Amino acid sequence: MLGAFAAFAVLGFVVAYIGPTGFALAQASAEGEPQVSLYASSLDDVQSIAGDDSAAAAEPAALDRGSYSVYVKPKPTPTVQAPAATSGGGWRPPFATPDPGTAQAIAYDMVLARGWGDDQFACLVALWKKESGWRVNAYNAGSGAYGIPQALPGSKMATAGADWETNPATQITWGLGYIGGRYGTPCGAWDHSQRTGWY
Repeated sequence: MLGAFAAFAVLGFVVAYIGPTGFALAQASAEGEPQVSLYASSLDDVQSIAGDDSAAAAEPAALDRGSYSVYVKPKPTPTVQAPAATSGGGWRPPFATPDPGTAQAIAYDMVLARGWGDDQFACLVALWKKESGWRVNAYNAGSGAYGIPQALPGSKMATAGADWETNPATQITWGLGYIGGRYGTPCGAWDHSQRTGWY
C-alpha cells in the first residue's frame, strides 16, 4: 500500500514539474528565440551586459596599500640553552670499562702496603661501594665527583697520575692518600660517611 502511494506521489511531482517547464521550452523553440536556461525563461529574466566600450578598455584601479596594515606575529626563534655548569667545568667522563673486582684486588694490596689490616680494607670496600660501586668511570653529574673515590672534582686525581680518568690504580692511590690525610684510616672515613652521608 505504501509503495503504491509513493509511486503515485513521484508521478504527480514529475507531471507538475515537467508540465509548465516543457511548455516554456516548446514555446521558445517555436518562436526561434535563442536557448536560455529553464529558470531564466520561466521568469523572463534574461540578462544582458550593457556598458561603455571605453570603460572596458580602461585599466583596473590599483589598490592603495597605504590604507591598511597587516601584522604578522613572528615565529619565536628557538634558543639553545647551554648545559648547566658543573664543578668539573663541563668535563665529560671518557669511555672506560669498569672492573670492580680488579679494582678491589689492587686496593687490597695498597691497603696492606700502608700497614692497615683486613678490617680497614672491609671499611674501604663498604665506603667506595656506597660512593661509586668501585667503578672507575662513576660520574656524579650533579656535583662533578668522579672515579672510584668520587674525587671532587675528578681532576684532583691528576696529582697521582696523568691517567686518572681511566686507571683504577691511579684513582685508588689518590683516594687512599686523601683518606689517610683527612680521616687517618678507611674506617675513620667510613664512620664519617655513616654520620654525614659524605666523606
